[in-house]
Amino acid sequence: MAAKLAYTAEQSAALVAAYVANPTKETVEAYAVTFGKTVKSIVAKLSREGCYKKAEYVSKNGTKVEKKDATADAIGAVLRMNENDIASLTKANKTALAIIFKALAESVPMEAVAPAKE
Repeated sequence: MAAKLAYTAEQSAALVAAYVANPTKETVEAYAVTFGKTVKSIVAKLSREGCYKKAEYVSKNGTKVEKKDATADAIGAVLRMNENDIASLTKANKTALAIIFKALAESVPMEAVAPAKE
């Protein structure tokens, strides 16, 4: 007895073509309904075919997620801080780090202040 194929060659071709043309969650869900499969099965098939693209994680407000370490490193680079000081920055609140980085990015660089002559 031959093993039953989960997807016919025609189904695989149609699925891959549709997903490559429009790689969205909606495409996956539509083909799950069309083929009577689960979304997980469709994702697995697309992965085996080598064309599935993992959805990017975004924050609640729809922006790309940025790690605290990256923000702290950027602040450290602007302020020419050493590694220990940068490491201590990563313990700060993420929102506070973002505000500080934004303020630094929008600020006008100060000229080095020469020590007062006595």
